[in-house]
Amino acid sequence: MIVALVNIGSETEQIEYKKSIGELKEAMFSIAAILNKHQSGELYFGVKNDGTVIGQEISDESLRKVSQAIGNHIKPAIYPEITIQQFGDRQTILVRFEGSRCPYLAYNVPRIRVADEDLVMDQDTYDSMIRQRDNIDYSWEKRVSKYTIDDVNEDAFAEYLRKAKEAGRIDFEDIDVKTVLDKLELTEGNYLLNAGAALFCDCGIVNELQIAKFASDERLTFTDIRRYSGSVMELKKKAEQYIIDAMDWRVEFGNLTRKEIPEIPLDAIREAITNSFGHRMFDSGQSNEITIFKNRIEIYNPGAFPANKTPESYVVGNQRPIRRNPLIARTLYYSKDMESFATGLKRIKDACEKAGCRVEFQTPDDGFVVVFYRHGTQKLSGTAQKTAQKEETTAQKTAQKEERLNALLEYCKEPRDRDEMMKFLGIKHRTTFRSDYLNPLLDEGKIAMTMPDKPRSKNQKFYSETMKKRTC
Repeated sequence: MIVALVNIGSETEQIEYKKSIGELKEAMFSIAAILNKHQSGELYFGVKNDGTVIGQEISDESLRKVSQAIGNHIKPAIYPEITIQQFGDRQTILVRFEGSRCPYLAYNVPRIRVADEDLVMDQDTYDSMIRQRDNIDYSWEKRVSKYTIDDVNEDAFAEYLRKAKEAGRIDFEDIDVKTVLDKLELTEGNYLLNAGAALFCDCGIVNELQIAKFASDERLTFTDIRRYSGSVMELKKKAEQYIIDAMDWRVEFGNLTRKEIPEIPLDAIREAITNSFGHRMFDSGQSNEITIFKNRIEIYNPGAFPANKTPESYVVGNQRPIRRNPLIARTLYYSKDMESFATGLKRIKDACEKAGCRVEFQTPDDGFVVVFYRHGTQKLSGTAQKTAQKEETTAQKTAQKEERLNALLEYCKEPRDRDEMMKFLGIKHRTTFRSDYLNPLLDEGKIAMTMPDKPRSKNQKFYSETMKKRTC
């Protein structure tokens, strides 16, 4: 009698097949690997790799062997559901399992699921999972450093204390460095904990910032490269100032006002920089990085994003905070540099949307990257990109010039000389001022000379004709 074979489909990242319980050890590897990737899965005994059901002789003893293998060789412990599944005249053993205490080990080896393979987990991923599971991050922060109160950067500390008091989040009157740091739980005796040293000392305790500026959109030719070490408070300032200096700015004019606006909102930049230090893995041996390209600015920190979480879930605001460095995060909360409700990414996203700036959150294996795209760098290609950029540039220049002209007319309600007008517009070249602003306004009759019979007089001033007519 020929019995038709049953096929239940291919293996996946969450479904594994074994021909029999003779492959118990390999089955344990698969269970651990699937748990470390997805926190739940299924494993069948009695099924070939291609999904063909071949069956398995099942007894109380065989079920016990499966249960004992899982209990003895999967750590931390899990409690699976083990059942008999019937496919025609063939029986299989189905193991359904789940667990969230990653990383799981099988025979003391951590593995992770990639497609239908169970690969040995790399050390960085394993360490990251350990930290997230057991809050071992706390241990680095709370270790006593070799640095004392005398090593504290007094300027950095004074600025921090001022901000914390202004924010109303530190209500004690003490200003003595030791007293304040004691109350912030950043000391043990006269020594600083690692968290305190990282925040306030110029000692270079695993604090390093690398900054690179490239000539194009690629990591090819750099135009500047810098490396800093010091306290978190000082490195934050250096990172922010470098980006401020490297960004493009535009000028908007109002009534007697001149406002400079960055291409990327400063609130978003500051939030990303602070988060990059607050959530980094200080004992990873890697540096925080700022990388500036023609089309984007990247802020990187060596701290993998929380396992099984996505940046998008934090943007919509439905995730509870996971604090990699709770002491540092709490200290920065007091100065209002960080908030404690997992809202940082949402604030970055909201600020960028309001400013018309595109931002992306990337999660490579070795860290987390915030990418700010600079104005005029939307992902178009070829002629479309060049045309769009040209049109955008032309429109921006036209609008900006119109704003400047209107602001100048408002400014010239009172007679102004050439130097005053050029300073107001931020123009240094007389030829540009004359051809682009002064002469067009004179030709259109929108401004007039105070001394029309002596147009080249050094005492010549100009006033708004339209404003004069309104007031007459």
